[in-house]
Amino acid sequence: MTLEASETVDVQSLRTCFGAFATGVTVVTVGGGTPHAMTANSFTSVSLHPPLLLICVDREAVMHECIGGAKTFGVSVLGAHQEDVARHFADRRRPLGAAQFDSVDWMPGPVTGTPLITGAVAHFECAKWRTYDGGDHIIVLGSVLSVDQPDTADALLFVRGRFARTSPDARRPTSAR
Repeated sequence: MTLEASETVDVQSLRTCFGAFATGVTVVTVGGGTPHAMTANSFTSVSLHPPLLLICVDREAVMHECIGGAKTFGVSVLGAHQEDVARHFADRRRPLGAAQFDSVDWMPGPVTGTPLITGAVAHFECAKWRTYDGGDHIIVLGSVLSVDQPDTADALLFVRGRFARTSPDARRPTSAR
């Protein structure tokens, strides 16, 4: 007998357990005639040689079609001070196309022109390298074309369904004995 995960794992329990893993928060962007952006925490480094990164996009998201037709994309790693930007690009009621960038500071990437979020702690411009089936998501590997780390501030985190921050000041002092 072969068991399928859908028979043994409760979806809400799975979501809760996945949420226990703190992730950074990014904005993934595509440029061109109809630019688009989305907030994403499914981002990771994959390889240094060749330089590759990975993002995952829900098949139901507007970004699924946008990135499917794009040759390049950008990733902006948000700083701890950019929770409002994360919320903006996660809001399904925001305007689409170029209008969604009107209330956010951004700049064109130096290699691809893809929108990158100003004030982010890191930027990546990528050529779409491969895509893979990931169940209700697609897995997109990007070949990194450019990187920039304009700010060394703390990154914005997401854990247990809410935004969080790291800070060296948040550590508990050890008591002297």
